[in-house]
Amino acid sequence: MLWRKLLVPLISLILVLPALAGVGTASASTGAGSVAVDYGAPGPYATAVEVGAVTTLYYPRDIARSDLRHPVIVWGNGTFAFPVVYRDLLLHWAGHGFIVAAANTPQSNLGVSMRAGIDLLTRRNADPGSAFHNRVDLERIGASGHSQGGAAAIVVGADPRVDTILPIQPGPLANINAVHGPALLLAGQRDSIVFPALVKAFYNAADHIPAIYGELRGADHFTVVGGAGPFAAPTTAWFRLHLMGDQAARTEFFGSGCGICADTRTWSDVRRNALATRFLSAAP
Repeated sequence: MLWRKLLVPLISLILVLPALAGVGTASASTGAGSVAVDYGAPGPYATAVEVGAVTTLYYPRDIARSDLRHPVIVWGNGTFAFPVVYRDLLLHWAGHGFIVAAANTPQSNLGVSMRAGIDLLTRRNADPGSAFHNRVDLERIGASGHSQGGAAAIVVGADPRVDTILPIQPGPLANINAVHGPALLLAGQRDSIVFPALVKAFYNAADHIPAIYGELRGADHFTVVGGAGPFAAPTTAWFRLHLMGDQAARTEFFGSGCGICADTRTWSDVRRNALATRFLSAAP
């Protein structure tokens, strides 16, 4: 059961979360210069964390001095999990220039708290006294999550503000028919909780949008817990393409030379539907 597997990370959460709440922000990775093509490598931004009552924000630390508007990723946790469990992955995205609004709820399936993250950043972006003032790109929003949170990412994908979704090992309680943007659906080859066949069912139903199914070789349901692992590079590339217009990331997923299609050491199964194979429109 998921709650048993997450017992150790949750004990860590009980010990760590009060300290994070007291500090407010914490420095993480550092970097400078242009983002490398290796999307699994740390990004160029130093990062910070702000723990709120409903939402935890992971973001570029110097965002107030940035001359850019940064795209948003909203995140949903697995059952009985919290953002700190996925801290490495969320900080990795922040290091690549994204503002991650992670829902604090351990029951994220309806996506309510994920949408609240968008609302929070909308208010912060409009507030002249906020470090996020005019630094949030509300026209570029993605949704992701793990397990139950992956299902929530599918639910939130129906929101007109959300441009693309990236569910990681999503639970079954979601309807992908209302999603309107491209989808990258990730499964684990050795996942015995959300079997790859369940993720494939979402992929098969997503015949109205460009959809890609990727099954990570050797990954179980908890490979993403406690570390970004093999999920760091493909997820970052996907969001950099769809939310930042990074054309270097396009060949990872689209075209005849699809990078993840050729990388059989990392991927045990990759499938692209008809709309994905024809997805050649200009990135945003």
